[in-house]
Amino acid sequence: MRVHLCAVGRMRAGPERDLVDDYVTRFDRTGRALGLGPLTEHEVEDRKGGGMEAEAELLSRAIPGGAFVVTMDERGKSLSSPEFSTELARWRDAGRQDVAFVIGGADGIAPSLRSRADFSISFGRMVWPHMLVRVMLAEQLYRAANILAGGPYHRV
Repeated sequence: MRVHLCAVGRMRAGPERDLVDDYVTRFDRTGRALGLGPLTEHEVEDRKGGGMEAEAELLSRAIPGGAFVVTMDERGKSLSSPEFSTELARWRDAGRQDVAFVIGGADGIAPSLRSRADFSISFGRMVWPHMLVRVMLAEQLYRAANILAGGPYHRV
């Protein structure tokens, strides 16, 4: 199952970019034998200032056709890392070819795009900067693959 990280904003060089790149590499390496990956990033940017709806349109175009859509949203379901790995495996085992994780911009995800989601995940009730959400999601994807592989990265 191919994994897509569709996000508003261009991540520039720096510590966040380094972390995302590291976790994507780890995920691709670990997930390959599990039928997970590769993980591809799709960055969109609304240069005309159209707000959440304009971002939603750009994000919609970045989501592969037929993909299982997962929004990252504070109203979503809060999962433990093992629960997240179980969901990821369930989507893969259901024959999903693509899963797209969607991260909105500073104002979040437009209701029109949120309503299209097949699943929604929250990293807690706090609001996180969208660039940090990308880092945290990349890490959790790697952690999920490691859990599914029976690796030592996640300790309970």
